[in-house]
Amino acid sequence: MDAFTKWESEIRGYCRLYPTVFKSASNARQVDENGKSYVDFFAGAGVLNFGHNNPRMKEKLIEFIQNDGIAHGLDMHTTAKREFIERFAATILEPRGWDYKMMFMGPTGTNAVESALKLARKVTGRQTVVAYTSGFHGMTLGSLAATANSYFRNAAGVPLNHILRQPYGCEKPCIGCTLGCGMDSVERLRAEYEDSSSGLEPPAAFLVEAIQAEGGVHVASAEWLQAVEKLAKDLGALFIVDDIQAGCGRTGNYFSFDGMGLDPDIITLAKGIGGFGTPLAMNLAKPEHDKHWLPGEHTGTFRGQGLSFVAGVEALRYFDDDELMNDVKRKGEEMQSQLQAIVDSYPDHTFQVRGKGMMQAIDLGDGALVKAIAARCFENGTLLGGCGTGGCTIKLIPPLTIPDADLQEGLNTLREAIATEIGEAKAA
Repeated sequence: MDAFTKWESEIRGYCRLYPTVFKSASNARQVDENGKSYVDFFAGAGVLNFGHNNPRMKEKLIEFIQNDGIAHGLDMHTTAKREFIERFAATILEPRGWDYKMMFMGPTGTNAVESALKLARKVTGRQTVVAYTSGFHGMTLGSLAATANSYFRNAAGVPLNHILRQPYGCEKPCIGCTLGCGMDSVERLRAEYEDSSSGLEPPAAFLVEAIQAEGGVHVASAEWLQAVEKLAKDLGALFIVDDIQAGCGRTGNYFSFDGMGLDPDIITLAKGIGGFGTPLAMNLAKPEHDKHWLPGEHTGTFRGQGLSFVAGVEALRYFDDDELMNDVKRKGEEMQSQLQAIVDSYPDHTFQVRGKGMMQAIDLGDGALVKAIAARCFENGTLLGGCGTGGCTIKLIPPLTIPDADLQEGLNTLREAIATEIGEAKAA
């Protein structure tokens, strides 16, 4: 019995999908203890947008450590934090004409969502938050209440309250979707709020992902997002965009909702902003909302992560020009084209391709099939996984910096795995 099986909790999950011991990694590849190399189409669940052991970040981190930089600073002022704040403002906020306050609350995305919900309730004095079908916002109780997946919710052990669930406004309805997504759902909800006999109290916030990553890579239409934002503003509620997995360049723009004319009250960020894979989460909140906080009213031990600030500054340098984002759009189009070719080769199946930029997915409508394909891809040297209802969707989120040859190898492995599994199913 190995150390993991003997000593580690049964809660472990991803290691069951990838049953090996990884030893090293570089850009879009991981290598296990046996020397086998894998193309990484998972990238730390979207954390490693700039690849494993990014050399630019590694150089800065080594220099930072050798110079006795402040690795942990709570929310004290540090040189590393100032450099990150100034760089983020200059690169991301000021070109958009934004003056958001940056709130560092803790190391993970669920911490970002928790503090966003808390602030919305403080600002409005209300309790209910409108969240959406298939949404994923985290595992701690507040964010878990907003998360839709029953597998995760059932582990809470207590009621998950103060959420009004609504249909998500997909750009294209998912296969088998019967939840009534689209503009009609927003108009229906507006009518209920405007009806004094509906029994609905105005909410504190609307919490939405422009792209539902864990929920199945559902892409919301700009029209629907704009309608949700208008309803929120009309009701005096805050409009919160969770961009934790889909942000930080994943879609070919820094934010997944760039270009849609949206003006969120709060934007939650994590995963890719730390750059190197070290943890960092940050909320952008409008100053008129942020002023409702009292000093120290929401804290987190690891909200001053110096290593993440240093790597995060280097990550932001990728947005000094359009080179990387143009490359992301090009690779994203190639991924989508090849996935669509796979779908087109199986006209008897109701498969569907969804995604934006370098977050692409193929919905196979069968969780068991996805699991078998992911296992075969692992055997053949590609790491990927399922998501969405019943794990029916294969999600591809490789590092944005993945070389073309590795991208093509991974896509070829996926194509062959799908062909083999479908062929075996037909033969049976």
